Amino acid sequence: QVQLVESGGGSVQAGDSVTLSCAASGGPFSSTFSRYRMGWFRQAQGKERELVAAINWDGSRSIVVDSVKGRFTISRDFAKNTSPLQMSSLKPEDTAVYYCAAALGDGLLTESQFYHYWGQGIPVTVSS
Repeated sequence: QVQLVESGGGSVQAGDSVTLSCAASGGPFSSTFSRYRMGWFRQAQGKERELVAAINWDGSRSIVVDSVKGRFTISRDFAKNTSPLQMSSLKPEDTAVYYCAAALGDGLLTESQFYHYWGQGIPVTVSS
């Protein structure tokens, strides 16, 4: 069974740091995790899902959106088949449900409709 499982979320204070993990397992991820580019998205209450960060197949290229630039970093750990999202200097406006996603291919992918696999989402609440 193909799975993307997020972990590490919760309730934090403004200014705190949190690392979200996205563990990929099953099916194609078992032996070919490196063939997938990864992305992190978030959806705040009452808003549309938006891209937060994306990374290419080998981890050599990544992007983050302007609202989190300098605070969030996406990476890959091929030994563990994970794609962490390190978040620092958190703000109340970062409060959302965060989703990781995977898509076959090598380049950066920013459009959510082209991702093949999604995690179930994990909430992050930042209090002021």
